[in-house]
Amino acid sequence: MNGFGGFLVRRSLATVLTLLAISVIVYVVFYATPGNVAQITCGPRCSPEQVHQVAQQLRLDDPLYVRYWHFLHGLFAGQDYSTGTSVEHCPAPCLGLSYQTDRQVMDIILTKLPVSLSLVLGAMVLWLVLGVGTGVLSAWRRGRFTERVLTALTLAGWATPVFVIGLVLMIVVCGELQLLPFPQYVKFTDDPEQWAWNLLLPWLSLALVEAAAFARLTRASMLETLAEDHIRTFRAYGVAERTIVGRHALRGALAPVIALNANNVGSAIGGAVLTETLFGLPGIGQELVHAVDMVDLPVVVGMVLVIGFFVVLANAVADVLYAVADRRVVLT
Repeated sequence: MNGFGGFLVRRSLATVLTLLAISVIVYVVFYATPGNVAQITCGPRCSPEQVHQVAQQLRLDDPLYVRYWHFLHGLFAGQDYSTGTSVEHCPAPCLGLSYQTDRQVMDIILTKLPVSLSLVLGAMVLWLVLGVGTGVLSAWRRGRFTERVLTALTLAGWATPVFVIGLVLMIVVCGELQLLPFPQYVKFTDDPEQWAWNLLLPWLSLALVEAAAFARLTRASMLETLAEDHIRTFRAYGVAERTIVGRHALRGALAPVIALNANNVGSAIGGAVLTETLFGLPGIGQELVHAVDMVDLPVVVGMVLVIGFFVVLANAVADVLYAVADRRVVLT
């Protein structure tokens, strides 16, 4: 198949294969390493009988490929877990059962995921607006005082840790000026206005750090695009500089920005631990740290797979956006 439709099909197949490869790597790393996997999975407080039951559920006596197939079957068809007195069904996609809390891993993730998505997607809008806007303005005003000021601010933002920015914002905005209350997560379905107000400072804390990277990348990409032949042709024909920068140069400079944004969004789903911890947001990152601290192996495995899914999905969407943003991209 040729054209954009064929490209979408091929990219979708590549995404599925990548996700399968990630599931194999994650399963091997966590469930095929030396040591008592059943004891680690069950936890340090489990009795020998409970450890034996976990070993049976994980089918540790079977070959590795059989165990992985059983794990994969649970993702697509679900599976049953014995809780000692009864059998609990885990519907697809089943990521296992937490032996620390007796909850299904997918239920834990679905409880935490809206918080992380609210944080990352809101911050993404801000870091794109601030970062790309600063980068474009810096490239447009190259060699002038404006560029030097923006470059200094960008370097300062890049060098400042996110928890420092967050603390300063809370002290100034919430403490000294009392413009906002101290953040406390509110569900969007309960009160959209309070949801946004309580996430404003976390959005700014995460966005200001990321915006610095986008500003530097956009500036470098814009300067490279502005030096190309077709831009000089537009200038020769008398096209306004503002039109050249905003319509033609920016579109050609978006490819690396899209790539960086895909990586940032995917990794920030589970990587915004400092921001979630600082503002008390019960998201994926904070839960992952808690699961590692409690040695809750099924939760760790499930969250690593979910984070990997978002990274792959974000990059797949970025590949599609390349073709939309820049017609020079060859669809393969």
